[in-house]
Amino acid sequence: MSAPPAAADVFAVGDDKAFHSHAEHHPPKIHWSSGAEPATLGMLLFIVSELMLFMAFFTAYFFIRVVAGAEWPAAGEHIPVDVAAVNTAILLSSSLTMHWALTGIRNGNRRALKGGLVSTLALGATFLSIQINEYVHLGWAPHDNAQGSIFYGLTGLHGAHVAVGLILLTFATIRSFRGHYSPEEHRGVEVPGIYWHFVDIMWIFVFSSLYLL
Repeated sequence: MSAPPAAADVFAVGDDKAFHSHAEHHPPKIHWSSGAEPATLGMLLFIVSELMLFMAFFTAYFFIRVVAGAEWPAAGEHIPVDVAAVNTAILLSSSLTMHWALTGIRNGNRRALKGGLVSTLALGATFLSIQINEYVHLGWAPHDNAQGSIFYGLTGLHGAHVAVGLILLTFATIRSFRGHYSPEEHRGVEVPGIYWHFVDIMWIFVFSSLYLL
């Protein structure tokens, strides 16, 4: 006849069953090895890849100016620095309004969230409109010379990124007016915000290189 199980064994079996029962209903939390959430990490990796694309255009630009010694802009062509300076101020202001929106939702201020997103959208759309208007009135085209190809290519690449940013911000704005986001969960604002700040920073380099140097 076998001996009855010891009390410690009974409790051990009971604890083990309780543990497995708890695990079945409450799976363990995921710990990201990178320290960043997948959405944020994905956006950062995407930005790194886009930096390489911009660097390819900047390499072509500096090759033309430094190695080939080409005149910039080409003879008879004019780049409206004053208009671009105003446009730069508009775009950089949109970074402030984006920060306003993100700070607002982190503090539970939905009015600041909505106001910041709408303001960022308006400023970004204004920037893109002025950029398109600049193209219309430049008087020279990308196929005229190498300088034109680089100018339109680099500013057009940046403009395309602004357009993508506006699409992301539009979705974020619509969701904010539908009551989405909270101080605890606002990745839908934070991730587009990271992208938008990247777009603004890249414009500083584009403006400084193409318009000021």
